[in-house]
Amino acid sequence: MLKIGSKEIGYNQPVFIVAEIGINHNGDIEIAKKLIDGAVAQRCDAVKFQKRTVPVVYTAEELAKPRQVNEGVLRNAVRRGVLSDEAVKRLTNSDFENSTNGDLKWALELTQKEYREIDRYCRQKGILWFASPWDEGSVDFLEQFDLPCYKIASACNLDRNLMAHIKAKGKPIIVSVGMTDDERIEKIVKFLGKENLVILHCTSTYPGKDNELHLANIPRLIKKYPKVHIGYSGHEVGVYSSLVAASLGACVIERHITLDRAMWGTDQAASLELYGLGRLTVQLRDLPIYLGQPAKVLLDSEKPIEAKLRRKNTLE
Repeated sequence: MLKIGSKEIGYNQPVFIVAEIGINHNGDIEIAKKLIDGAVAQRCDAVKFQKRTVPVVYTAEELAKPRQVNEGVLRNAVRRGVLSDEAVKRLTNSDFENSTNGDLKWALELTQKEYREIDRYCRQKGILWFASPWDEGSVDFLEQFDLPCYKIASACNLDRNLMAHIKAKGKPIIVSVGMTDDERIEKIVKFLGKENLVILHCTSTYPGKDNELHLANIPRLIKKYPKVHIGYSGHEVGVYSSLVAASLGACVIERHITLDRAMWGTDQAASLELYGLGRLTVQLRDLPIYLGQPAKVLLDSEKPIEAKLRRKNTLE
């Protein structure tokens, strides 16, 4: 049995539901809090963020590329003090038109003070939180919060140094396997080990197309890796596929969430709004009722119907 915080993860346990906030907060701690509130109200087990050390994860050339960024996001980043003096001067002189990819990346990174507030707020609300660190420095940053587990994003699932750094922390690891194949998954499992490991079947398209989800891989992974816990991370529209994934055996379900799918941001359209999240969690919590037991017996409720309708019983 694997435990994340106080929650037991397993195929005979309630599905562990992760509401991924990711970068859908748009650099606004108040939006992050509203999403946490929504996850709590809809009975999720945890919320997840993403953490990057921007100059480490991205090259100077990538950061310098022109990119149109929402003005509100940029103005908020200036107020928060997360942009360089050069960026503030360039943006204010151009009426926030002359923005770059780097401006966006810095704008979406929450500060230490803001993460402290997230930690305090989640503890107050009684919900677990963790994050996907994209570099070793981000792992060390997150260690101050004593998180219950670490998540390895699909973009990082072949990064040997990062995964070794995370593994050394001795906490449960959740890894998404988007952009992989069987050979790569085997290497990931061999490197991380099977103990305290959750693999999330995942397709790294945003939003995911129905014919690209390949949910039939979930029971195959469960059979192939019996000592590993198998779950599902989805980026598609709607909730039905996540219910199918859970009915196929996924013991962890992760979905991006947003206040509004029409909000500005790269991941918003591939996320569930809070109403959709509520529909999903209610149905996931009821799923054990639908599934019942792996047996066929004559139910007490069927016996009076049998007495009325059974014509013959010649197989006794």
